[in-house]
Amino acid sequence: MAQSSERHDAVVALMRRVAHDIVLPRFRNLAAAEIEEKAPDDLVTIADRESEDALTAGLAALDPAARIVGEEACAADPTLIDGIDRGRVWIIDPIDGTNNFAAGQSPFGIMIALVEDGVTQAGWILDPVSNRLCHAVRGGGAFIDGQRIIAQSSGAALPITAIATYFLNDEERADIARRADRELTLTAIPRCAAEQYPRLVLGTNDIALFNRTLPWDHAAGALFVAEAGGVVRRPDGSDYRVGDTRRGMIGAASPALWDHAARVLFG
Repeated sequence: MAQSSERHDAVVALMRRVAHDIVLPRFRNLAAAEIEEKAPDDLVTIADRESEDALTAGLAALDPAARIVGEEACAADPTLIDGIDRGRVWIIDPIDGTNNFAAGQSPFGIMIALVEDGVTQAGWILDPVSNRLCHAVRGGGAFIDGQRIIAQSSGAALPITAIATYFLNDEERADIARRADRELTLTAIPRCAAEQYPRLVLGTNDIALFNRTLPWDHAAGALFVAEAGGVVRRPDGSDYRVGDTRRGMIGAASPALWDHAARVLFG
């Protein structure tokens, strides 16, 4: 496998090429037949599949010894996710925020993570529209467009908290609203982890509550927030780890904000 700086350059070049050649030409240019519902309220487009194919081929050439696990490949064959926490694995989300992409609106992004034995070693998040690149290296920091970044809070009196409510039932939504009253300012999540994780670092949101924690949605972003000084943990306080299939996770711009969210939402 290439050394870390060479690997980074190769991954970024691959992502930008796929964004330019495959993803952006399809944005706001999809035929009805090029959008499918693979599960209720969960879309896939021809651009997702073409993007994943190109990213898979590029990563296989870069690191032939590593496994590659892509979201769409797993949708076709769920057994591909088995053993994702063993060995060296590339994890691909070819278009995160597909529902937004299919509707012709931002945000959406391309996400790649490199994982060793369930621990994310490096992650990349590209916004094809703005060309913003977020990346992180375990023990090496978090960066936006090559500049080191430290997570900042919004400064709001009540922490701004993005909640993924669309996978919750009415009772669960009501319980969160009751708990948050006079403790948190609730806001909608953007249905795009590739955007939500940067918001926790940039001071747009202080806290995010995730329900589903699929590895292609969270491996890169959780490392990015952690390397910026934030926290991404399960409600019981355990760190996020690829291969853990439990639902529920809290991301926060600082340990203190995480503690506040855990107390309010789950205490």
